[in-house]
Amino acid sequence: MRRCLVLMLAGAALCACSSKESPKPTQEAPGQLVQSSKPRITSPNVSSEELSKLSADNADFAWEFYREIIKPGENLFFSPYSLSVALAMTWAGARGTTETEMAKTMHFTLGQERLHPAFNGLDLELASRAQASGSDAPLPFVLNITNALFGQVGYSFLDAFLATLAQHYGAGMRLMDFINETEASRVAINAWVSEQTNDRIKDLIPPGIITAATRLVLVNAIFFTASWDSPFDEAKTQESAFKRLDGTEVPAPMMQQSLRTIYGEGEGFQAAELPYDGGQLAMLLIVPNEGQFQAVESQLSIAKVAQIRGALSEHQVELELPKFSFRSEVPSKAPLQSLGMIEAFGGGADLSGMNGTGGLFIQDVVHQAFVAVDENGTEAAAATAVIVGEVSAPPPAALTIDRPFVFAIIDRPTGATLFVGRVLDPSA
Repeated sequence: MRRCLVLMLAGAALCACSSKESPKPTQEAPGQLVQSSKPRITSPNVSSEELSKLSADNADFAWEFYREIIKPGENLFFSPYSLSVALAMTWAGARGTTETEMAKTMHFTLGQERLHPAFNGLDLELASRAQASGSDAPLPFVLNITNALFGQVGYSFLDAFLATLAQHYGAGMRLMDFINETEASRVAINAWVSEQTNDRIKDLIPPGIITAATRLVLVNAIFFTASWDSPFDEAKTQESAFKRLDGTEVPAPMMQQSLRTIYGEGEGFQAAELPYDGGQLAMLLIVPNEGQFQAVESQLSIAKVAQIRGALSEHQVELELPKFSFRSEVPSKAPLQSLGMIEAFGGGADLSGMNGTGGLFIQDVVHQAFVAVDENGTEAAAATAVIVGEVSAPPPAALTIDRPFVFAIIDRPTGATLFVGRVLDPSA
């Protein structure tokens, strides 16, 4: 069959494959499963050059998007990887100008044939990072990356589209009734995201985003914890003044340690990398000199960050780092439009690769992220949802028969009217 009707198949499998087991017992995604017959490809034919290109492209998008979403005086944390994965799954169904604009905005330079296997290969590569971590670390190394689809019951999606997402993103589709159970569907998807992110992302999709016109929600969720390769001694943490951009000061618990790591100085800034347990991941710290924050921040790009990292060398570093914890909500539609992804959000969008007929558009893209840094290490979580709606979806309706009515019993294939009646008093 050219299409897979989503009323088909009852299932009880999970809707996604993960890079690693979830941080706590995994809650099965809501709704009946529609799973492609194509299994997840666990050994994709992807070259190291393609993985490097994908990572570089994602970093390019990361810094462009960063500049679009920063706001004066506000903290920010987001996952460009989560955004890219969720939109790559969406891009699998894009065609024409919509496909071209999305590719340019997201820096999807590998093309449809190679991008999805590359994301699969990168996901599997990231999954292997836990093998390098120690078993006695204060925080266990967890990197859980999960993808899922939530589709309107009774709506048709192409076999090829579902197969691509199953093979390369481990994502099956769960059936939801966005038309008749709009709010219940939103709550159910949010509950699943919360489960996947250890309750760090609890209300990813706000009220009003999912409507009766929604036909598909594509979700990526990431949960990460790791200990520092050299944890801080809690006894050395002391409250100290942290100077904000406007010159005012706030007290902050300042962690302290002396460690051997890579460090460097550039025009107007200092930088260092703080490795996590196993040495495979690290936090890059870029610290502009006083009065130089905006000048340094405005220059950040993939090339500038690569230059900074390339200039770092090993030093014995006396490090002071504040403990912090916060979350960011990142409405992503406007920034993506500003970067050139315009047609996908309008009635002229071509997402015909999803259903074969078109008539779909991206209603919204929502993103949330959480980060906590302390003496032991880092906990981070992020989730992205791409909400796809039907352009010509029928409006919601309600019929309360609390007054006299006429009725008929009709043979639908022939139109023959078998009975006709009216009810003026149902209690008579």
